[in-house]
Amino acid sequence: MKVTDTFLKGVKIIEPKAFGDNRGYFMESYNAEKLAEHDIHTKFIQDNQSLSSEAGIVRGLHYQLSPKCQTKLLRVLTGAILDVVVDIRKGSPTFGKWGGFILSEYNKRQLLIPKGFAHGFCTLTPNVNVFYKVDEFYAPEQDRGILWNDPAIGIDWPVTDPILSEKDTKHPLLKDAEINFEFGAENE
Repeated sequence: MKVTDTFLKGVKIIEPKAFGDNRGYFMESYNAEKLAEHDIHTKFIQDNQSLSSEAGIVRGLHYQLSPKCQTKLLRVLTGAILDVVVDIRKGSPTFGKWGGFILSEYNKRQLLIPKGFAHGFCTLTPNVNVFYKVDEFYAPEQDRGILWNDPAIGIDWPVTDPILSEKDTKHPLLKDAEINFEFGAENE
């Protein structure tokens, strides 16, 4: 298992080793001991899966407020996405900066998204199944979001007219969003 740090502190790309032959492949998609060797000790308590039927769907940018904030470990089972994270930790040197990562069934990459980041993705293919682990249960009263195309963030989405949920069209701009994350705090 290869773990690579990104320019956003705490966001990591995880690449499991796949063992293939003429039948297909086998891989360990999650191994707590191997992740601990890379100083990842998150205790995941729930698995989630979403299906996006068309290319050009944008989901996000979502997060939960502390104390119900979530660390996510995300991967794509079928299809491909541009996975996007935005640093929303007040006081962070990368506050308001975004990172984009291609995750697909072919590259088998996973993205570790720590607490204090808004998250979203754009489907690059139809029939995308996204699977992710979280370390906190869904809390609707703590559910928040940031507008997907906030010009202050400037995400370079691969679509100009995405398919969105009604909820995702109504999120506030980052400057108006309710955020209770502090860089360096325990909820990181």
